[in-house]
Amino acid sequence: MTEGIAMELSKIVDEAAAELRLLSEESAAAKPNPDVWSVKEIVGHLIDSAANNHQRFVRAQHVQQLEFPGYEQDFWTRSQEYQSYPWRELVDFWVLYNRHLAHVIPRVPPAALDVPCRIGEDEAVTLRFLIEDYLRHLRHHLSQIAERRPDERVASAAVP
Repeated sequence: MTEGIAMELSKIVDEAAAELRLLSEESAAAKPNPDVWSVKEIVGHLIDSAANNHQRFVRAQHVQQLEFPGYEQDFWTRSQEYQSYPWRELVDFWVLYNRHLAHVIPRVPPAALDVPCRIGEDEAVTLRFLIEDYLRHLRHHLSQIAERRPDERVASAAVP
């Protein structure tokens, strides 16, 4: 089960990275309105998701039940000022973090997949659910990015 998820994660990230790297700095930073995240902020949020889930995936392997703090996404995104982060570096960081998760996920012992995990005040779910939900969440936000389809893209010849 986890090997398949890891392979799917790698494939999704590699395909999305190729598209993300075509976006210019300006397109990635464009905000449809002040209350909506830019593509940079969405990718920053996905980095935060990777960081939080990395901790969950590892910690849940060593306990009988995981209690983990909730996640305030707007605070995290705002406090890290992803708008000011260089676009190419942000994409590279996101790719590398997810490649690491694709390495970690298949190494989770099968027995740990049933460990109950409580995030904030939410009802407990299994580690298996968290791993599967990570992919659902990733796909959701990559769909948001794809829907924006900015007209301005960096010429692929200029991408190293």
